[in-house]
Amino acid sequence: MGEIVNLRAARKIRLRRDKEAQAEAQRIRHGRTKAERRLAEAEAARSDRQLEGARRDPRDDPGDGDA
Repeated sequence: MGEIVNLRAARKIRLRRDKEAQAEAQRIRHGRTKAERRLAEAEAARSDRQLEGARRDPRDDPGDGDA
């Protein structure tokens, strides 16, 4: 037979783990200085611009794919 498990205790342990994970995410999100936030925003904006600049426009394609 398997091990006897108290379901109420297991549920509480799971809820504590979930809350701790959420708290860690909040600490990461809100625990940065203004300079760090601005730097991260600038890097994200630069990355978005670079990605958008590399986007191919199907109207600019010289071939119609009939090759």
